[in-house]
Amino acid sequence: MVKGGGGGEGMRVLGKYELGKTLGEGNFGKVKYALHVDSGHPYAIKILDRRRIQSLKITDQIKREIATLKLLKHPHVVRLYEVSASKTKIYMVLEYVNGGELFDKIALKGRLPEREGRKLFQQLIDAVSYCHDKGVYHRDLKPENVLVDAKGNVKVSDFGLSALPQHLANDGLLHTTCGSPNYIAPEILSNRGYDGARSDIWSCGVILYVILTGSLPFDDRNLAVLYQKIVRGDTKFPKCLSPAAQDILRRILDPCPITRINVAGIKEHVWFKQDYTPTVPIDDEEDSCLDNASCPVKEHDEPEDSGNTPTHINAFQLIGMSSSLDLSGFFEKEDVSERKIRFTSNHSPKELYEKIEDIVTEMGFQVQKGHGKLKVIEKFRASKSPTRPESLSVSAQVFELSPSLYVVELRRSHGDSMLYRQLCTKLSNDLGGCRSHLICKAESMPELNNFEGDVPVSTLCLN
Repeated sequence: MVKGGGGGEGMRVLGKYELGKTLGEGNFGKVKYALHVDSGHPYAIKILDRRRIQSLKITDQIKREIATLKLLKHPHVVRLYEVSASKTKIYMVLEYVNGGELFDKIALKGRLPEREGRKLFQQLIDAVSYCHDKGVYHRDLKPENVLVDAKGNVKVSDFGLSALPQHLANDGLLHTTCGSPNYIAPEILSNRGYDGARSDIWSCGVILYVILTGSLPFDDRNLAVLYQKIVRGDTKFPKCLSPAAQDILRRILDPCPITRINVAGIKEHVWFKQDYTPTVPIDDEEDSCLDNASCPVKEHDEPEDSGNTPTHINAFQLIGMSSSLDLSGFFEKEDVSERKIRFTSNHSPKELYEKIEDIVTEMGFQVQKGHGKLKVIEKFRASKSPTRPESLSVSAQVFELSPSLYVVELRRSHGDSMLYRQLCTKLSNDLGGCRSHLICKAESMPELNNFEGDVPVSTLCLN
C-alpha cells in the first residue's frame, strides 16, 4: 500500500514502518527512509537482495555486519534495531543519521578548524575504542564510513569488513587483507598478520589528517607507489597545523605498529584532551538495572501481581523467537546459542515465576525480583580463584501469546555457559511445552497479513 503525501515519493507500509524516499543505493540493495507507524520516529531501513548477495558471494560480509552491529550500542556508532527477512529480501532497521558523510562535510568546507576537527576525532576515538573493547575491529575506517548527524556528532557505520575475536588466527592476529587503499595500515600490506586495533588507529590518523588539512597524507595514482609511501610513512605535516596536532598525527601515523601510539596514549595526549568529555556507551536499561547491584529491587511486599504480569508479544516478535524461522544463520554461533534460550509453557505467569524460583533455589541459586523479571544469581560466591568459572547471572521473563500459552525467555547476562545450559535444561524440562506451539500460533495471527508485497517471514528484535 502506498500512502500519498504532500509531493515527493509516497510511503509504503511495511509492517510497523512506512517506507519513504530512497536514501542511497548499492550493488546489492538500497536504503530507504522510514517512519515508525506508532511513534513517528525516523529510521533507515537497508533492504538487501538475497539473490544478489549470493551472486556477488558476499554472504559472509552481510553476516558479519549484522553480527557485529547487534553487539554495539554506542552514541557514536550507527545502531541496528531490528532484522527481518523474506525469501528474497533482508531488512535491516538502522538508526537514521540525517547529516550525511564526514567525507561530504570535508569536501564542502575543505579543512576544518582544529577545534571542530578535534571534537569529531574525539568522538571517533571514543567509538573505535568502544568497538575494540567489545572485540570488534572495523578494518575499513574512512570518511565515507563515518556519518555526521544534524548536531554535528559522529556515527561510525559500515561494518561489513569488520572482524571479531573468532576471526583471529592461532597467532592472535588477523590475516585478511582488506580496507581502502589510502587508509590501509602498512602492516596489513606486509601480509604477515596484523593487530586489528592498531590498524584501526592508523586509519583514524589518516582521517584526522584529512579533517585538519583537507588532503590525504598518502596518495598516488599508482597503487604500488602509494603502498610504498604508506609502508615508509612518507608524509609531510603542513605548518598551518599546531605543533601539538603535528605531534599526535606523527605518533599515530607511525609505520611501525609496535611503537605507534595506542588509544590510551591518544586519550592522554595534550592535543586530544582539550575540551574532551568522554562519551558514555548506551546501556540496555532493563538489563543494566537487573545487572547493577545499586539498582533498587522491589521486595516481596510489593503488590502480588506486579512481578507476575507477562509482557504481551506480537506476531513479528514471535516469529523471531521461532528457531525454524529466525535469522540465526546470519549470526555468529555464540550469541544465538548461548545468550538467550526460550521455551513455551501452559503454566500461568504467576505459577511460572513461582516454579522458577523454587527450581533455581533448589539448585543453589538465589532470586531477585523486579521490573517484571526475575534475576537468578549464584547464592554463594566466596571463592575468587581465577580457576573457578565466572559467576552466573540470568534473567527470566514471561511473554503472553494467548490466555493459555506463554513464552519463557532466559537471558544470560554473564557467567559460566555450561552452568547456564544446565539451568536452562532443568527449567525447560520441568516447565516447558512443545516448541511447535510457537510456529503454529505465529502462523495463525492476523498481523502476518499486514505486509504489502514481499512479506518478511522472520523478525529478530535486537534492542
